[in-house]
Amino acid sequence: MKPARNWSVLLGAAFLMATSAVGPGFLTQTTVFTQTLGASFGFVILTSIVLDIGVQLNVWRVIAVSEKRAQDIANMVLPGLGLFIAVLIVLGGFAFNIGNVGGAGLGFNVLFGISPEAGAVIAAAISIGIFLVREAKKMMDRFAQLMGLLMILLILYVAITSAPPVGEAVLKTVLPDKIDFIAIITLVGGTVGGYITFAGGHRLLDAGVKGEASLPEVTTSAVSGITIASLIRILLFLAALGVVSKGLVLDAGNPPASVFQLAAGDIGYTLFGIVMVSAAITSVIGSAYTSVSFIRSYHSSIERNENWFIIGFIAISTVIFVTIGRPVHLLILAGALNGLILPITLGTILLAAYKKTIIGDYRHPLWLTVFGILVVLLMAWMGGYTLIKQLPALFG
Repeated sequence: MKPARNWSVLLGAAFLMATSAVGPGFLTQTTVFTQTLGASFGFVILTSIVLDIGVQLNVWRVIAVSEKRAQDIANMVLPGLGLFIAVLIVLGGFAFNIGNVGGAGLGFNVLFGISPEAGAVIAAAISIGIFLVREAKKMMDRFAQLMGLLMILLILYVAITSAPPVGEAVLKTVLPDKIDFIAIITLVGGTVGGYITFAGGHRLLDAGVKGEASLPEVTTSAVSGITIASLIRILLFLAALGVVSKGLVLDAGNPPASVFQLAAGDIGYTLFGIVMVSAAITSVIGSAYTSVSFIRSYHSSIERNENWFIIGFIAISTVIFVTIGRPVHLLILAGALNGLILPITLGTILLAAYKKTIIGDYRHPLWLTVFGILVVLLMAWMGGYTLIKQLPALFG
């Protein structure tokens, strides 16, 4: 039986990964795909869950066995590669954190009628407050768990009130009317792309859960993280399906808010505000913590003052949102780059899994390698396609 301390750490890492994935984009993405694919979106979710588990098990296991962070592993695979990945992660983290802060501002606007900018400042203050306490990482774990459970309960309520056709959803999950590969790849990128891939793995390393003997715990935590994020995705899918199956039209300007309001009236709209704030603030925290974990190796002052760098990361993201809003070109570029980060980082991890200088005598499971290669190829194709499509918007 695992000690209580380890269970707390394993759950903390799982919820950190899950709530990092469940941000404003996650809520919108799920709602929009449900609107376009209907019950067949269940098949997309199921497929993405299987791929997500394959990604996380590859990454978390190699981090644990090597007892090194991803950027240090990458530098051992190819000198300089770790710095390149760190730059990609930090730039992507900054860009998406601007969106996360903005999402929190929108949530506070729904709840209290204040401006999104004022709401963003409140969200930043809450996030920064966590990293000012002595046991900041334990506080981060507890906050992620609390917000994750709150989101599950609130979305469950909305899913029940929307009365979705559950039988049809189950059937179409196995026998879909159509298969949307772009939707599958988008969901994989949104759940385990960019910094999210490493949030839980780096957290376990910081907490001392490492070495080959810890692999059962690492596996439990990784699968738990995907399960939590997927449960939130499934409940939101069912809530949206209940609304669209009745022929109700979602507001194109804010599809997830529409689902909550159409399913549960004014109470639902208020619940949306709470869910949006919870999703956005936990994503702000996860993005800042994980992005800074990628630059800790490069200077001892960052290692010593990690929390202050995290606070600075959050503060800069908030200032950018409050002063210039969401810079469209930056977000477009970050979205395209995010699609390329996963194949680069996962490909690096797969190479590392077969280098004795990194993993010693550990033997990486063949099925995980095959899964990993499949995801690398899919995400590289889609990331490149997306980047090419976005170039005219960036330079036109």
